[in-house]
Amino acid sequence: MVKIRIKNLSKEFTVYTRGGVKIQGYNNVDFEVKKGEFLSLYGHSGIGKSSLLKAIYRTYTTTSGDIIFTKEDGTTVNIAKCDEKDIIELRKTEIGYVSQFLKVLPRISALEIVAAPLIEKGESEKVAKIKAKELLDFFGIKEELFNVSPLTFSGGEQQRVNIAKELIAPKPFLLLDEPTASLDYANTMKVIKQLQKLKENNVTMIGIFHDQDDLKTISDKIYDFALKKYVEV
Repeated sequence: MVKIRIKNLSKEFTVYTRGGVKIQGYNNVDFEVKKGEFLSLYGHSGIGKSSLLKAIYRTYTTTSGDIIFTKEDGTTVNIAKCDEKDIIELRKTEIGYVSQFLKVLPRISALEIVAAPLIEKGESEKVAKIKAKELLDFFGIKEELFNVSPLTFSGGEQQRVNIAKELIAPKPFLLLDEPTASLDYANTMKVIKQLQKLKENNVTMIGIFHDQDDLKTISDKIYDFALKKYVEV
């Protein structure tokens, strides 16, 4: 089953602070990802990879083209053109997003942040916090930091909390924008290991990796933004 189909997608930005000048983000992007596959986006910085992920998550609108997404019930929705209420529902139940930066409210602890997605799915607070502790420990977050706001953490620690928050109760489709960019080798391998487990459970993913070895380790397909085609894994 094709989980997502990107058809002739283009994005143009208007810079109003420069007199409305138009800047091309990306154009004529065309690929598909089947259920359970991991597709990596490849290309130089500034070519539009992160912008495309934001278009799929619909924090960016598109200029033209279609994003045909198949929901878990088998019905499809065109993310490029659907209503905001449909997007909100997709984010709640179908699509997860790991950005490069942790965005949370102050004074909320790392433990509460990671446990929250499980609680939202109906798990008890007690069980959710036990699982959150296990995942934070797996990613090398010290126990004395569990009840501290991650806004006080280092960049690498914040990113590990960010990843744990999305992986504790993964949605069927996951977008990853350089999830290992701030991590050392050991923690990068831990993230790769968790992503491989998600693949085994049929989670579909599109990701951007800075390191080509990471990209090749996890990918089923690699889409080259410059060439507009799949390249060898």
